[in-house]
Amino acid sequence: MIIFSLKPPLVSLMRLRSLPSLMVALFSVLHTSAHAQLRDLGPIEWRTFEIPEFGTRVQLPASIFVPAGKPERGSGQRFERADGRAVLSIYSRPNDAGESPATYLQHNLRVDRSALDYERIARSFFAISLERDGVILYSRCNFSAGARAAIHCFDLTYPQEEKRSWDAVVTRISLSLRPLEG
Repeated sequence: MIIFSLKPPLVSLMRLRSLPSLMVALFSVLHTSAHAQLRDLGPIEWRTFEIPEFGTRVQLPASIFVPAGKPERGSGQRFERADGRAVLSIYSRPNDAGESPATYLQHNLRVDRSALDYERIARSFFAISLERDGVILYSRCNFSAGARAAIHCFDLTYPQEEKRSWDAVVTRISLSLRPLEG
């Protein structure tokens, strides 16, 4: 059974004496390659993206993403990485029904909650994440109340093999999403 094929740059790995050593070396090469994809961009340039009609603000890694059209829902913008393997959608919409984070997920989550790898539901926001078919999806929505009740969200998809490289980026985007109440 062939698990993977060795290409010329990996031929020197064949000198390793055991399959576990080969697997560790192969993982190291693949991880280093995925990490290098974001690192090769140099320092990340951050900009603030706004949706004025809803008061939404979020930090955007502008050196990673370029505008790529409208988001699937709400008002906002969809962004893609040049190679198309990472997509960021930032959007807002009115919360006319007065949904809470919990009820919003009940009505809109398209997968069984048991499929989620991460789930945090608070009074004024939710954050969820799952890995499927080698892709990580992270989604966060903040809920504002009052006369301008709105839902402020971003959805981010990126290759699972690049997870460690994306962790700090995801955290910064998530913590910067405004408005945040409570």
